[in-house]
Amino acid sequence: MQKDQIFAEPLAQVQDFRFDDQVADVFPDMIQRSVPGYQTIIQTIGKLTARFQQADSQYYDLGCSLGAATLAMRRNISAANCRIIAVDNSSAMVERCERHLQAFRSQVPVQVLLADIRQQSIEQAAVVVINFTLQFLPKADRAALITRVYQGLKPGGVLILSEKFISHDNTANDLLIDLHHDFKRANGYSELEISQKRSALENVMKPDTLAEHQQRLAQAGFSSQTLWFQCFNFCSMVAIK
Repeated sequence: MQKDQIFAEPLAQVQDFRFDDQVADVFPDMIQRSVPGYQTIIQTIGKLTARFQQADSQYYDLGCSLGAATLAMRRNISAANCRIIAVDNSSAMVERCERHLQAFRSQVPVQVLLADIRQQSIEQAAVVVINFTLQFLPKADRAALITRVYQGLKPGGVLILSEKFISHDNTANDLLIDLHHDFKRANGYSELEISQKRSALENVMKPDTLAEHQQRLAQAGFSSQTLWFQCFNFCSMVAIK
């Protein structure tokens, strides 16, 4: 696993963050050192998949990156006639995701698609995962995607949604940001790396509040939803159709 040193040296100009080859090469290290509780979220995606799996169904990983959630689902599907559809708009991520999946044997087929998740059809779905992806979409497009997921889920199906979030309470928001930065420092990131990456993400990642997520899920039609994980300003929710 290559170490993330993308922002370790001073940059003359910090470009907007992109999921390109450079990021894909270090992504496992980057996300483990940047997202508190990431491994717990991935493991629980597997457990939720086992709990809510249905035979003759499809399972979606929207914004699959290197396929960590896809693999977690795949390991926990025992129902008959199921397949996983993993989608990402980064060719670098899709290429590496396919290689990672080939390294693990399974009876559950996976189709990896290079595509825009906003255009992806959702059909006969038992589980849909959107793992730290919605925050990179334009805000105006988020409700339509969540609604399409709801419509494509089978009764009893679930959406697992993980996101970084913000608070309208400035004091609380600043506290969570500080705690997250302390987490990154403890994982070896320098002040320069933290500052430059924050600048790179500023224009491309626009988090919502928890209330906005909850309202969007309710408006899409989900009658049951819960926040099952939170660490600092990172969370994961499950919504049941």
